Amino acid sequence: MIRSGDPPLPQNFKYREAYLQERPQHQATDPFRIRHPVMEIGRRAKIFAPFDALRGFSAAILAKDALYEPRRDLSEEERSALDRKLVRLRDQTPDSRLAKEARVPVRVTYFVPCTDRNSEAFGTAGRYETVTGFCLRVDFSAGQLLLLSGQTIPLKEICGIVSAEDGLSESVFP
Repeated sequence: MIRSGDPPLPQNFKYREAYLQERPQHQATDPFRIRHPVMEIGRRAKIFAPFDALRGFSAAILAKDALYEPRRDLSEEERSALDRKLVRLRDQTPDSRLAKEARVPVRVTYFVPCTDRNSEAFGTAGRYETVTGFCLRVDFSAGQLLLLSGQTIPLKEICGIVSAEDGLSESVFP
């Protein structure tokens, strides 16, 4: 049987008979089928799934898909408004115990520089991320904002904060 799309076979093709035969069909009681049962496709796929010839290669390929953009500079007015918000947040969370009780919700947008040394964006660009959580502390001496979840954000990378004063409430949290 010649399949559609196959190139024409030469007349003197040595394996012509084998090529033209269809896939063997075995009966359920066939000794071959008893020794070699048909494996489900899902199980068969699991055999090959853990094989990773180049460890970390797939992660490196995915990292290349990341879109980076240059850092936007804040104007003086935006910077001063951001500083005022940070001072208010610091005043609302003077210590960890009071911050846990007050549960001041914040949504912080900050710049994450590209850390991939093989990327064209390394050192020149990055991406902006937004995280929502409860402010635990604003530490001007260490230059970081600490969230109740344990995440720390460098103050110099923050480009926007939305807090309870701006209309953010605890209802946005799961």
